[in-house]
Amino acid sequence: MTDSKGHCDPRFAAVREALAALLDKDDVGASAAVYVDGEPVADVWGGYADANRSVAWERDTLTGVNSTTKNMVALCALVLADRGELDLSAPVTAYWPEFAAAGKENVLVRHVLSHTAGLPDLPGLKTVEELYAWENVTAGLAAQAPEWEPGTAAGYHALTFGFLVGEIVRRITGRSLGEFFAEEVAGPLGADFHIGLSTEHDHRVAPLIPPPSRTEEYAASAPPGPDGTHREDTGAAIRVKDVNSTAWRRAQIPAVNGYGNARSVALVQSVLANQGSAGGVRLLSLRGCEPAWQEVFRGDDRVLGTPMSWTVGFARFGNTFGWGGWGGSLVVSDPGSRMTVAYVMNQMIDRDRQEDNRGMEIVMAAYSGLR
Repeated sequence: MTDSKGHCDPRFAAVREALAALLDKDDVGASAAVYVDGEPVADVWGGYADANRSVAWERDTLTGVNSTTKNMVALCALVLADRGELDLSAPVTAYWPEFAAAGKENVLVRHVLSHTAGLPDLPGLKTVEELYAWENVTAGLAAQAPEWEPGTAAGYHALTFGFLVGEIVRRITGRSLGEFFAEEVAGPLGADFHIGLSTEHDHRVAPLIPPPSRTEEYAASAPPGPDGTHREDTGAAIRVKDVNSTAWRRAQIPAVNGYGNARSVALVQSVLANQGSAGGVRLLSLRGCEPAWQEVFRGDDRVLGTPMSWTVGFARFGNTFGWGGWGGSLVVSDPGSRMTVAYVMNQMIDRDRQEDNRGMEIVMAAYSGLR
């Protein structure tokens, strides 16, 4: 069995074993972490940072976690709401007046955070490079008409989520989402997670590896709907080679271009599972955490083609909440148990061709430790 490094409380030895089993099977390099009561009880990693298996995955290896980043974006909004600087029930136009165009006067902040705003697409953008122009993208969203009456339906806002929430944060604070996160969340917690990545961290990045039988041209798409067909893509196709590019790292695409490892993902999100604090640092009141697990919408998601429960910023699964990223990364929080579990890897799996239960195997191993 592949050796993994790091530490585990004896109760959570199954997490180490689960990660080692994944490294023996599908994974090249990966990390897993569990926080309970805001403290680490498992923090393990192993394998390799490159497809050639020549560079070891180290304690401080980072990789792109794609949509797992949305959990961080949502937390930033909840921090501002808890401070009284953002009203989740206010219209977006209270912070971003230009957003009122094309019949969006009644889009609320909570609609944006729960994927019910009716703005799941960026139809005017045809190249990935256009995503790097923040003001152009947000101006396009401000001018766009919603696809449905906001609040009445949900459709996963794969890319627009980060631009919409990020622009609200920028209008309130004068800082980009990445800057706000670094200064108000990651900094106080000492979390090695970054939304957009600066040059000094490049040497620590494990590039994402395309799924077996795929190349770096492999592109993200919504899952197939109940009839087996995919929703039509109306924007730029994002490929593995784009996500691995230097330009992508330097950009602000807050829905999808976060960099971290399981330790940093679990540390940040454990704030919400542990009544607003982690490692002795308080970011939120208990009441400020509650929107993370309070359901805003339940029903069929028009983009994902599956029944979903959306809260203010997160997907809800029973008594837990969180979200994962394209290729396989995942974070799940359980406020009842005050536990957060994260899994981050570099080997992607194409769910159209192969079932991917890796993250859930780590989650279930963590629950065995609670018992």
